[in-house]
Amino acid sequence: MSTTLTGTFQSRSQADLAIEHLVQEMGIERTDIFISAEGPDNSAGTAVSGADASTVGQAARDDAPLAGQILVSVDLQDDTHIEAVKAALTGIETQA
Repeated sequence: MSTTLTGTFQSRSQADLAIEHLVQEMGIERTDIFISAEGPDNSAGTAVSGADASTVGQAARDDAPLAGQILVSVDLQDDTHIEAVKAALTGIETQA
């Protein structure tokens, strides 16, 4: 029986961290992880991060498509990783 777990993230970089944690530390196959925008529009999340954030001597960019949160879904084929995946999908999203 398959179980799908979903987490929401304020930025693409937070979603990427969660995905890398799932793949590298938990051994989840990348083909079982899906990432999408929360709504119908292209989105990089709801918070400026990564290359759009300000750096020393440069202001933050204001053209990032901040149109909604990033959804990360994981399809699990067995119950052995459910609690660990839930923790990964909720623990990382609260970090700035």
